[in-house]
Amino acid sequence: MHPQAATLWRYPHWTLAVLLAGLGMIGPFSIDTYLPAFEGIARSTGATPVQLQQTLSSYLLGFAVMNLFHGALSDCFGRRPVVLGGMALFTLASVGCALSQQIETLILFRALQGVSAGAGMVVSRAVIRDLFPPSEAQRVMSQVTIFFGVAPAIAPLVGGYLYVHADWHAIFWFLAGVGLLLLTINWRLLPESLPPESVQPFAVKPLMRGYSGLLRNPRFLLLVLASGIPFNGMFLYVLAAPTFLGQHLGFAPTQYFWFFLCTIGGIMGGAALSGRLAGRIKPHVQIRRGFSIMVAATLLNLLLNLLLPGHEVWSLPLIGLFSLGWALMVPVVTLMVLDQAPDRRGMASSLQSAIAAGANALVAGALVPLVMHSLIGLALTSAGFMLVGLVAWRTVRRALPVSPDA
Repeated sequence: MHPQAATLWRYPHWTLAVLLAGLGMIGPFSIDTYLPAFEGIARSTGATPVQLQQTLSSYLLGFAVMNLFHGALSDCFGRRPVVLGGMALFTLASVGCALSQQIETLILFRALQGVSAGAGMVVSRAVIRDLFPPSEAQRVMSQVTIFFGVAPAIAPLVGGYLYVHADWHAIFWFLAGVGLLLLTINWRLLPESLPPESVQPFAVKPLMRGYSGLLRNPRFLLLVLASGIPFNGMFLYVLAAPTFLGQHLGFAPTQYFWFFLCTIGGIMGGAALSGRLAGRIKPHVQIRRGFSIMVAATLLNLLLNLLLPGHEVWSLPLIGLFSLGWALMVPVVTLMVLDQAPDRRGMASSLQSAIAAGANALVAGALVPLVMHSLIGLALTSAGFMLVGLVAWRTVRRALPVSPDA
């Protein structure tokens, strides 16, 4: 923790959570807002379905690669400069997307959006751990998740409205405005939370050695898999939303927000519950409850997809329930991940985010095109992601106890 942590942020903790949630929401907001406009982008640019999917996978690939460096840069230059630089680049990349007339240009600027969007999410985690002890950090992390959930819930509604009443370019002008607003607010309010004694020199070779050391740490890897991979059980449906909602469930673009209300409502509910449980029950009990909810939602989703035609009455609530289980356990596991490198939390957060984003990019570029045309395929793939996370957590819990009180 920063030795002057109590004086760096004099406002209520929830206000810092709102500030950091604004940074964290840029990533999913950049995805959810433009999904309703896929059909319009295809007509305008003559893009094929594969090229449209590349606007997602290029974003996620840039997000994954640069996440390896956001945290390390913040360990060297400070949290504040990295956040402000990321928001500035995101704003410029969004302008580039808005001005794009060809699909190749859009793919390029989407990759630049991905390169910059992760800065806020990665660094915000380190800021929380810089300023708060473990139990309070869990509460603030949960509050961040709650506020973070508001934006993706309204993103497809905003995107659908802009697409219907203007065109798809207006969506990226809107994102540019969001980036500029966040840049301005954080310029005025975000404190520098990196303790002076924790400043690390930035050099690629030592950084790679640090990453190599973390990658050889079984506890770190298993915790990263437990926290990040199950997220794809829900995110798979987000990436497949134009097909899942438009073709399988028959939704119009302006109706996509019902899906996101369920998923983000689940995330917000799970995060709120996680914050209330912080310090009241043992971490491993909270994690077990989260996985139990995900297992129940997954099995029911599989059963209903095998027996019944797809219907929003049960499909959307089950995805929301799965999201609730994930959000209940992930703040606890994320803090465990960061504490694997207490002197380089920025680096640990970077590697965690890079692994998760790399998995997201693989899902977007390879798995979604293979399974999005089958509801059973989507359900089975979602179950596979949940199972990977469950096995990872059971392994680290059984073979490598996280701590005596965990």
